[in-house]
Order: sequence, then C-alpha cells, then structure tokens
Amino acid sequence: MKRVDLADADCGIAQAVGVLGDWWTFLLIRDIAGGVTRFDALQRALGMSRRALAERLAELTDHGVLQRRRYSDRPPRYDYLLTAKGEGLLPVLIALQEWGDRHLMGDGTLTATAEAGSAESRRVHALAGRKLPEIELTSHRGQPEPLARENRWTVLYCFPGAFVPGAQGYPPYWPEIPGAAGCTLESTTYAARSADFTAAGARVLGVSTQRPDQLAAFAEHAGLPFPLLSDQDQRLAAALLLPTFRAAGVDRLKRLTLLIDPAATVRAVQFPITDPAGSVDEMLRQVSAAR
Repeated sequence: MKRVDLADADCGIAQAVGVLGDWWTFLLIRDIAGGVTRFDALQRALGMSRRALAERLAELTDHGVLQRRRYSDRPPRYDYLLTAKGEGLLPVLIALQEWGDRHLMGDGTLTATAEAGSAESRRVHALAGRKLPEIELTSHRGQPEPLARENRWTVLYCFPGAFVPGAQGYPPYWPEIPGAAGCTLESTTYAARSADFTAAGARVLGVSTQRPDQLAAFAEHAGLPFPLLSDQDQRLAAALLLPTFRAAGVDRLKRLTLLIDPAATVRAVQFPITDPAGSVDEMLRQVSAAR
C-alpha cells in the first residue's frame, strides 16, 4: 500500500486511500477497535491468509496507525493496538457503518431507532455475553470513568442527545426524527429510580456523543445523581459497533441500554426502545433478576 503521488499529492482522500488500501484494512481496524488485538484471533475472525494479515499489520504499523505491545517473549508475540492516529479513523468507520445500515440494509430513512429483527437489532443483541474492551470515557464531571467496576453491576444507557431548553437548543428537525425524542424523560426517570438501582447493586451511567460541557449543562439542569459520559470520539460506538444516526452534522447514538456485570460482560440488552420511561423499570427488573 503506497500513498498516492503526483496529481493526487494534495488530495487528502487519495492520500488516505493510499495508506488504507483495500477493504480488509477497514475490517482490521474495526476488529482491533473492538478488542481483537492478537494475530491468531484476527486471522480467525477475518479468515485472511496469515501472509496477507502479516503484511497489512506491518504496513499499518509502519504508517503509525497501529503500535505493537509485546505480551510474550518466547516466542515474541504482540498485541496490535490503535495509536492516536489510528483512533482518528474511528469516525470514518462509524460513517461507513451508518451509511450501510441506512442505505444498504435500510430504506434510507433517517431514524434514531430500528425495527425489531433488523440488522442493527441483531448486531446489538449479539453483544449479550460479550466482554467489553477496556475503555474509559470522560464524564460530565471531567473525570475518566470505566464502563465496568468490580463488585458492581452497571446499567449503561445510550441516548441520542439531551439538551437544556432555551440554552443549547435542539438540533433542527429533532422532533421529526423517529426515536430521537425522550432523552430527558429517560434520564430523569433513571434519576428518580437511582436509589432503587443502588439498592439492587447497580450503578447507572448515561452516554452520548455530546461534548462533556454539553452533558454537564444538562446534568445540572436535570439534577442527575449519576455520571453522563461523552463518546465524542466514538471509541465506544466503534468498539461495539453501536447503531448511530447523523443529525445536525453529528453522529449520534441510537437509544439502547446494556446491563454489564462486574466482570465487564454484557448480560442483557434493550434495543429498540420505544418507551424510554418504561425501559427504566424493565431494566431494574432485569438487574434484580440477574443478581
């Protein structure tokens, strides 16, 4: 894979394609972002020949997209991890996924939800039983927050966007996007039931692709007792292939909820969610049953 020269020397698209090469490279980055970081595991997941995989990993490492971290001395073996340069490709993966979900596997409609039994729904429900990669997101309080914690269950609810009325304003045509409305109701319902979740041995976290300052303004306005996390760099969305939609120039998470055990394994999934308030009571029942 060589960068494009001559007439395309000033074209960022051409230069990027010269580094990324073919579609195998995007699938490699997808799987590494999702926590598949070792050679044999990548080869099994993708079905590539060992030679082709070795060549692509070496080229991506040479370009600074990946870095190697040794985990065995005899024989020498490595984890392949995304660098900051590599993580800069995550929004590209999310854009490709959203385009495929919407225009290839869907009917082109802009929506913040999905049909039960759709490809997006199957992908989300397949997360049950999966161990999460080690990811920390910045909370609205400005602190890093792990997605799982020892001795505690975690309810992680993903929402499209929550806004302070009259201050931040809603994106254009927000009420017309199916499934977009209801984030305030969902968050305040979780706040009202927060003590019940604590008594059941679970903590509550909300996550969206909004900036931490936007989440801080909403958390203060709504009086939320739990952290809201920012996935503005789309690390979580890319790691779990969470369904997204694009509104007002921002890729936003579709509404879904994950129940995560203390070992960082997903134990239950809610998606699609058609009743944001009712989903809170249902999740509380699932927490009580799981423990």
